[in-house]
Amino acid sequence: MRTRPTLHWTPPPGLPPGTTDLQPVTDALSAGGVLVISGAGISTESGIPAYRGEGGSLSRHTPITYQDFTAALEARRRYWARSHLGWRTFGRARPNAGHQAVTAFARHGLLSGVITQNVDGLHQAAGTEEVVELHGSLARVRCLACGAVTSRRDLAVRLEEANAGFEPTGAKINPDGDADLSDEQVAGFRVLPCEDCGGILKPDVVFFGESVPAQRIEHCRQLVREARSVLVLGSSLTVMSGLRFVRQAAEADKRVLIINRDPTRGDQFAHTRINLPLGTALSSVAGRLDLSVDAERTPRPTS
Repeated sequence: MRTRPTLHWTPPPGLPPGTTDLQPVTDALSAGGVLVISGAGISTESGIPAYRGEGGSLSRHTPITYQDFTAALEARRRYWARSHLGWRTFGRARPNAGHQAVTAFARHGLLSGVITQNVDGLHQAAGTEEVVELHGSLARVRCLACGAVTSRRDLAVRLEEANAGFEPTGAKINPDGDADLSDEQVAGFRVLPCEDCGGILKPDVVFFGESVPAQRIEHCRQLVREARSVLVLGSSLTVMSGLRFVRQAAEADKRVLIINRDPTRGDQFAHTRINLPLGTALSSVAGRLDLSVDAERTPRPTS
């Protein structure tokens, strides 16, 4: 029997408190070989809310599960209506100082890799190369029948044409690109099939209740094995998809450093958790390392 995915985590008593001391992060980056694992918190300064923490979207919004999406047309109608509206805002988001700092670290050879739990493409838009998208990308759409992968921008054009006049207002955007809409607002929204085979289209992301591909997990495990240390940026590590790599690093006696405003499920495995805004913290570290952080907002990919 399938269970609902873990969406919430309650910090146990006795977790070490967060600090504001950035020296451990500076030291780790100076030594090089740092594997970055980023979560929704790094994108909040770009206008994309986090799932958890103060103001997190889970307080008002439960993400769709893979099982619900595949089981019923009405669930897909609700998802695509909300996601189509969210894409208009989500697709305009630009990298912030945190993304730009990660790019600066990578360009100066201080990182061994970047794994992101985000589906927003902002690390790549900032210029970071070879990012492992643990949960996929909203920029792509996959057919569940034939496997064809197409551009989300192309689907957005098709959906605009099929749903002329769809202009609900007042919706809040969520970290998965979804928007908060009522059943009345999504009624009548036309869901489009795959142009190649007529199959069900799904964003090329890992939904809650869906498994990350095994090959991708092994790639990430290899990055952990090759890293000297792990730096977690803006992730609560509530779900196992990211927590497993922090555990692996700790078991291998690699230093784990976390920058997050709230306690995380990985704090017990970490050397320290730094309680500072990510843009401020990472820009400060870059300054200590005499690295220039490009503050110019780069164009988003067109794919």
